Amino acid sequence: MEENIKGRAIIILAILTLLLFILNIGSCASSFSQGSARRKEMAQRMDLEEKFGKLNQEKAAVIDKLKVKDKELDDEKTAHMVSKKALLQEQMISQSLKDDLQKLTKVKESLEAQLNQVLSGKKAKK
Repeated sequence: MEENIKGRAIIILAILTLLLFILNIGSCASSFSQGSARRKEMAQRMDLEEKFGKLNQEKAAVIDKLKVKDKELDDEKTAHMVSKKALLQEQMISQSLKDDLQKLTKVKESLEAQLNQVLSGKKAKK
């Protein structure tokens, strides 16, 4: 009977050992799977961090370009306003000169008419 109990104990221990061995293999497979998933996640995170860093650099470059373009635009606006004021002054001067020219033309025509009258009066007297 003791042999029977020893035999059963050995069989029970063999079954427990086999079960623990199978559980150990399952645990190792699960651990490997989790490690692989973790490495994938870390690789994805690193890729995303690199992309994020590149995007931040590009964003900074674009912001700098925008600031430069804004300054250029302000300079162009200022130059445009100066040109516009100069053009307005030139137009005013041109109009004033036109008015003066018209006055002088009228005076010249009046003087020519008077001169013609004087000359015709002298011819008539002769």
